[in-house]
Amino acid sequence: MSNSNSNQMWGGRFAAGPDAIMEAINASIGFDKRMAAQDIAGSRAHAAMLAKVGILTDNEAGAIQEGLLAILSEIETGKFEFSTALEDIHMNVEARLKEIVGEPAGRLHTARSRNDQVATDFRLWVRDQLDAAETGLLALVHALLGQAEAGADWVMPGFTHLQTAQPVTWGHHMMAYVEMFTRDLSRVRDARKRMNESPLGAAALAGTGFKIDRDMTADALGFDAPMANSLDAVSARDFALEFLNVASISAMHLSRFAEELVIWSSAQFRFVQLSDRFSTGSSIMPQKKNPDAAELIRAKIGRIFGANVALMMVMKGLPLAYSKDMQEDKEQVFDAADNWMLALAAMEGMVKDMAANTDALEAAAASGFSTATDLADWLVRETNLPFREAHHVTGALVAMAESKGCDLPDLTLEDMQSVNKEITADIFDVLGVHNSVASRQSYGGTAPSQVRAQIARWKEILA
Repeated sequence: MSNSNSNQMWGGRFAAGPDAIMEAINASIGFDKRMAAQDIAGSRAHAAMLAKVGILTDNEAGAIQEGLLAILSEIETGKFEFSTALEDIHMNVEARLKEIVGEPAGRLHTARSRNDQVATDFRLWVRDQLDAAETGLLALVHALLGQAEAGADWVMPGFTHLQTAQPVTWGHHMMAYVEMFTRDLSRVRDARKRMNESPLGAAALAGTGFKIDRDMTADALGFDAPMANSLDAVSARDFALEFLNVASISAMHLSRFAEELVIWSSAQFRFVQLSDRFSTGSSIMPQKKNPDAAELIRAKIGRIFGANVALMMVMKGLPLAYSKDMQEDKEQVFDAADNWMLALAAMEGMVKDMAANTDALEAAAASGFSTATDLADWLVRETNLPFREAHHVTGALVAMAESKGCDLPDLTLEDMQSVNKEITADIFDVLGVHNSVASRQSYGGTAPSQVRAQIARWKEILA
């Protein structure tokens, strides 16, 4: 293929040549327009501060404030025309402001740079997403508490290696996820507190010679304080990385639960029935009811964790302060935030709607010699056997039950005494699944009384 043909094929996307290529690679308005509300909020705070310190007159500041509100209205109603030639949300807003208010618009950018402006906008946007995540996590936790309360006494199998291990209660299983998602909640709150400092006023990288009031703008925007180092203020993106890290851990928790719901809703398990609102049918198999929402939640971790890695790669080699590479910080965070919020909402809906099949849960809880550990513990307590020997005796009884095609509670006392003569009829008091779960009274255990205590504890904390 000739070089000219190659260029023609490659250049078709950019028919205007190098200028169009540079415009396309340089522009961020296609995605950073999502920060329009934050950009305008930052500009309004900056304008009010400039008026207070005498850099703007009150009339100029008033005109700018009215113009910015008009622009926000245009954007919110879909009337605003975004221009790729103007590169980003900041220049688009500033150009429109000049059309509306004229010369005062040019004074708005005094004592600031696009570097501190975008850092401020992005922090405000991420902070809003952390607030949204807090709301979503709280809703999910309350849905799980509702399920736990309803099923504090329902027995089900507890698994290790996805093999039946010991009986637990439905409520205990739900409360495990309450613990996981409330840790996510604590990470959200912790991240929000740490990132809630204002970059505005750091200007390009060195601060400014104008006598500005950074405390005023920080307070106006809901920040706890201005950032203490101007270089750090414009170049730090660890707040975005921390957001992605928190989102990744939370999405991983969502994915684990989604995996369980996929398994539990299968015809082989029948532990739960998911509502039609969060399931789909098959195009050719009329009997199918697919847990698509759970499967898609399970897939979201890939996008969110991928965003975390991608932004880490963008930032890892950058010298201080600002580099254009940092324009690549936003799309990853925007995508991760969208998918995390969607996954939280979908999981909350599934948890609220799902119905447990208590008969299937109890039947599964009693299968697979799930009370073998209870038998071994009884031998230790009642016959003073060392645990390792009790483990051996229990293994022999499991083998016997297996050979007879029955479960441990179905063995006769004579069967058991043939393995260990010190076994008495009292053994049968611990072999039922309800007896097993009721006996697990240690703090954090699966006994219904412990589950209810944990539900009450979390309701008090969340209240």
